[in-house]
Amino acid sequence: MVDGFDLEHHGDLEVGDGLVDLAVNVRAGTPPAWLVEEITGSLTDLAAYPRQEAALAAVAARHNVPPERVLLTAGAAEAFVLIARAFRPRHAVVVHPQFTEPEAALRSAGHLVDRVILRPEDGFELDPRAVPADADLVVIGNPTNPTSVLHPADDLRELARPDRILVVDEAFMDAVPGEPESLAGASIPGLVVIRSLTKTWGLAGLRVGYVIASAGIIEQLAAVQPHWPVSTPALAAAIACSNEQALAEAAQAALDTDRQRAHLLHALAPTLYSDTAGASGGASYGDTRAVVGTASYGGRAGVVTYGVARGPFVLVRVDGADVLRERLRERGYAVRRGDTFPGLGPDWLRIAVRPEEVTDGFVKVWRDLLT
Repeated sequence: MVDGFDLEHHGDLEVGDGLVDLAVNVRAGTPPAWLVEEITGSLTDLAAYPRQEAALAAVAARHNVPPERVLLTAGAAEAFVLIARAFRPRHAVVVHPQFTEPEAALRSAGHLVDRVILRPEDGFELDPRAVPADADLVVIGNPTNPTSVLHPADDLRELARPDRILVVDEAFMDAVPGEPESLAGASIPGLVVIRSLTKTWGLAGLRVGYVIASAGIIEQLAAVQPHWPVSTPALAAAIACSNEQALAEAAQAALDTDRQRAHLLHALAPTLYSDTAGASGGASYGDTRAVVGTASYGGRAGVVTYGVARGPFVLVRVDGADVLRERLRERGYAVRRGDTFPGLGPDWLRIAVRPEEVTDGFVKVWRDLLT
């Protein structure tokens, strides 16, 4: 616990036998059969130590950068640990609410960490001026977990400073059609972009991700990384997920996620509005702008969302969320509690986007419990 927040709690702890999983943000129906075949085919090479050259080349080509600007890691989580080991920030800042692993890694390495808390009434949007000018290491997610907000790339560029390491966690960026705000491959001094193959490809158990940064920063991170950190099957996955077939499938999956998220938002609340201030006016089925809806639970005002959801999950505030989450479990559905994220509290839940038929079953139970 740090200041009352369990930074080590993650969505996988919410899942249990017999529960429909809306707590973990991994795309349903993954990994696809062709990817399993590629990974399985690599098992004949397990007697040899892993060789990264081909995987580095594939990932570098996917982002149009030279291989020396890429570092393969055992998932995004290892990347945060390497950052905490490689650098000695005087003033580290993490922008919250966001994935708690970066702050946990920094604190575990003995660093002091300040927090910049984005507010729901502002739609969880970043104001670059809120980040202290003297911060020499800044971490932010884009799109951010759990808020699902996609920050403009120009706002993130404003955070760049001489002698500052700017870490942008893009673990969910490939779930956004076209990746319009990605900084992967950008030439910004001090920029560190972190990517994961877990979410889109369903590879949480394989542990594979990568860092894109300047060659100098990559050298610093590699210097504190153990030998052979990425397994041969994980390297095969990195190659397979970087080819044209995979990129086309990921692009279609992002479009599917957009549609499924709109369906979820439409179904969650009886009334949708076009801004977070609660101005009147309906939102259409396909509207992915900020929405606000209300319901009742225990006789109190209920369901509200803030900001513009662009990731494969939505964040909602609902009175009595802690009780509601347990009632949902009793009815067979797991959702992610929000009170372990700095900046949120016990009335927040994160709900993963799923295919429409799964959402419809969930929302039926959700409405039964709310009413």
